[in-house]
Amino acid sequence: MTIARKILSIGVAGAIATMVAACATSGPDQPPMAAAPKGVEGSWIDAKGTGLSTFSSGKFTTVATDTGQKLADGSYTMTGATSVQINGTSLIRQTGVSFNCLLVSTSQLNCTSAAGQNFVLTRRA
Repeated sequence: MTIARKILSIGVAGAIATMVAACATSGPDQPPMAAAPKGVEGSWIDAKGTGLSTFSSGKFTTVATDTGQKLADGSYTMTGATSVQINGTSLIRQTGVSFNCLLVSTSQLNCTSAAGQNFVLTRRA
């Protein structure tokens, strides 16, 4: 019986050691997931990579990606759950700009200018 007790004791000790080791090596909790972007808030880049537009609290600014020069600014209004109207001024041409855009995914904004030109903005992480 002594051998049986030793084998049982070793088995129980091994199981406890395994549980303790699992607790000790599980590591810290993972950080919380970042919230998904909401609406058009954030930074967006055009398809050619030349202009970076930032949308925040109803205002937008577009700068040249190579020089940082401000190209346009103005305001935007969400006109529906996935549609946005953008109005502003082209600082290069000193003319008004107007666009209607559709948020087709959390990372893609399809836009049409008042003149009928289409372009795509991609959310920048």
